[in-house]
Amino acid sequence: MKTKLEFSMKMIFFLTACVSVAAVALICFFMFANGIPAMHKIGFTEFIFGLKWKPELEQFGIFPMIVGSIIVTAGAIVIGVPVGIMTAIFMARFCPACFYPVMRHGVNLLAGIPSVVYGFFGLTAIVPVIRTVFGGSGTSILAASIVLAIMILPTIVSVSETSLRAVPSLYFEGSLALGACKERSVFFAELPAAKSGIIAGVILGVGRAVGETMAVIMVAGNQAVLPHGLTKGIRTLTANIVLEMGYAAGLHREALIATAVVLFFFILVINFIFMMTKHSAE
Repeated sequence: MKTKLEFSMKMIFFLTACVSVAAVALICFFMFANGIPAMHKIGFTEFIFGLKWKPELEQFGIFPMIVGSIIVTAGAIVIGVPVGIMTAIFMARFCPACFYPVMRHGVNLLAGIPSVVYGFFGLTAIVPVIRTVFGGSGTSILAASIVLAIMILPTIVSVSETSLRAVPSLYFEGSLALGACKERSVFFAELPAAKSGIIAGVILGVGRAVGETMAVIMVAGNQAVLPHGLTKGIRTLTANIVLEMGYAAGLHREALIATAVVLFFFILVINFIFMMTKHSAE
């Protein structure tokens, strides 16, 4: 009886794993089957490196959107990753016990807020400040980077804190025994030991930043041109797809699907880079 039950559960787990793999395979097949022919019609070089996106003239250059996605994601990493890691260190090793539940619930609440609410916050709080300080409309790369940085904080904080708490206490105690202070023990003994988990949290956070759409649409300015400064508007790959897919048809629709293929490849490259970094860190 036990053997049959074990076999049945093993088959159930195997089938669920196959469903997950099949779903990814179907998504890839759909995108590549519809996107690659569009790239061939438009011309690969013209599509990837073209500077003009004018569907009415059948000009489909997505290079400005590629640059916009890279810059916005990089800005979110520069702002969000240090803040997230430092917050995780504080919560894991320096936060008073009476204050920890407040911090924990606050981080969990950030994770549950819909992206449109983040976008509305950016539109009503961050954009006016940028407009006042730097001039212009305020909807810009800087605004999008700040909003995305806030959005990736819960993921980075949660995973990094869990990784720090998983480090054996012997690391910390041994460092103290050698004469190091508490801060030095945390930063030079525990933090390097938790590097693998922290990098995993950064990967998950970057994945959310790259795929985010609604909040970016609301604060980035949605201008399909190469950026000329952090306070200028930009359009990302995800925003380009969402803004025009509702009315696109023919080659225009195929070009948007091809844009999704480029975005998919873009995410794969980022994950590969971080995974290689994680592997070298181990």
